[in-house]
Amino acid sequence: MTKNSDISLEIRGEREEIAVIRLTRPAKRNALNDGLILALRDVMDNLPASVGAAVIDGEGEHFCSGLDLSELKERDAGQGLHHSRMWHAALERVQFGPVPVVAALHGAVVGGGLELASACHIRVADETTFYALPEGSRGIFVGGGGAVRIPRLIGTARMTDMMMTGRVYNAVDGEKVGFAQYLVPTGTAFDKAFELAQRIAQNAPLTNYALMHALPRIAEQPADQGLMAEAMMAAIAQSAPEAKARVRAFLDGKAAKVKKQD
Repeated sequence: MTKNSDISLEIRGEREEIAVIRLTRPAKRNALNDGLILALRDVMDNLPASVGAAVIDGEGEHFCSGLDLSELKERDAGQGLHHSRMWHAALERVQFGPVPVVAALHGAVVGGGLELASACHIRVADETTFYALPEGSRGIFVGGGGAVRIPRLIGTARMTDMMMTGRVYNAVDGEKVGFAQYLVPTGTAFDKAFELAQRIAQNAPLTNYALMHALPRIAEQPADQGLMAEAMMAAIAQSAPEAKARVRAFLDGKAAKVKKQD
């Protein structure tokens, strides 16, 4: 496992079921370099078996300000291609890794930081959060999966606008267009993200796996293929012993019913 002082891992919870992954470069606004990206990949690949969900956070005032441009190297086309594919492989371990990941967003969620956030399954933003894609003004292009993931959150037209004009979304508008599923008061993003991670970790592992790995693929399929894949996944999930026990508990009146939330 790659050791890197720019990222930390803490296992929390009564059953050690929550992994707290924190970017620890506050002086650099948690800007991403290759070592940090590779360390994130290794963290996701080596989570303890007890972990059922993870939270990604940034130390200090900002979640992540994107690529550390001070470490940007001149590369030919081939080198640039392989470098981008390295980022793709690392962030794929976030999106299609072993457990659901909740991002606790605050301050800058910019460039590569937004690409990282878009690879997470749930995003909680506090009121200090702002979103930007400054690559266009810097003469470069997104290379960490943003061209695929970000349009799925906000649409191609909005992403084009951000890159062409340098548009910055604040926390309120960002939540409205789809960057985050939750908007919370300043300073509370981590607490809310941790609360959600605890709730997620209580789900049946196979259901969480289906939501991470099957649902995104089903959504991309033609309707007839998606419906068949859905039916197969439903059959697999409900055949698991834990699923049968949960349904039995509900039918026996031992499980809580869904109630309206305030």
